[in-house]
Amino acid sequence: MAEVHSRGRPGRPSRGPFATAARAFRRDRTGMAALVVVLLCGLLALAAPLLAAAYGKNPTTHYGQDEPGLLSAEGLPVLPNGGISGEHWFGIEPGLGRDVLTQLLYGMRTSLLVALASVAVIAVVGVVLGVTVGYLSGLADRAFTFVCNVLLAFPTLLLLLALSPVIQTRFVDPGENEPAWMQFTSLILVFAAFGWVPLAMVLRTAVRSLREREFVEAARALGASRRHIVLRELLPNVWAPVLVHVTLAVPGIVTAEAALSFLGVGINEPVPDWGRMISRGSEVFYDDPTYMVFPGVAILVFVLAFNLLGDAVRDALDPRTAR
Repeated sequence: MAEVHSRGRPGRPSRGPFATAARAFRRDRTGMAALVVVLLCGLLALAAPLLAAAYGKNPTTHYGQDEPGLLSAEGLPVLPNGGISGEHWFGIEPGLGRDVLTQLLYGMRTSLLVALASVAVIAVVGVVLGVTVGYLSGLADRAFTFVCNVLLAFPTLLLLLALSPVIQTRFVDPGENEPAWMQFTSLILVFAAFGWVPLAMVLRTAVRSLREREFVEAARALGASRRHIVLRELLPNVWAPVLVHVTLAVPGIVTAEAALSFLGVGINEPVPDWGRMISRGSEVFYDDPTYMVFPGVAILVFVLAFNLLGDAVRDALDPRTAR
């Protein structure tokens, strides 16, 4: 006699939540296209040194100043369209004459490094605090809510704008530039310090609705410890909002980092950065509009792909839309 499963089809095992979500995601053409773009961006960022070596250029050499005939006396590319040629496929930077293509590739590495490192810290802190506070409730919940409200009311951008000169004067000797590792660390810590709050609040609400469910009560009746209940019973049931939040947080951090670099308090020279490229492009836009096009399009495609991927993941994990 054939076994009848939840979908009413004999002999076929029922699908788990992850398999159902993966099947729904594969049916979303927009989500799949966004995933391809995101994976391509990640691959280009990882392979940037290899691609630059094969291309024969690097992001720090001042080709326009070292090779005569590339820049005019005003520092603008001599060739049309920003100096695009067989030697420099995307042209050269006005003023310093650096290669635009390698700047874009290494700028993508900068954005991804800051965003992914920040999101990793956000995920760990948000999951630990959100799940723990949601299960404990009481005084811990009230203290958690107060801290979250304070952090949500704090102007993150202003903190980052004020933090850069403080670090520069406190930890860097006069006349020296702030080390690259210090710039990255400062951005990651500040993004993480404020970014965990929305995730933790979502998980707190989810855990509060789960802690009275039958499977949690059964674990308590069997004498399971709080640690076991949190790690083995509650945590596996909240991975969906974590995944959605992480996917949507990456483009937000990328744009925030680019905005800070545009304002001059993000990643400084000589580390390539999209925000600083756009800032330089805005200065020479009327004389060389091509230079601003490439970083602008790159960040637009990058952020749009991540946003579409996040929407697709959220739809796939929603049981009301997954089929």
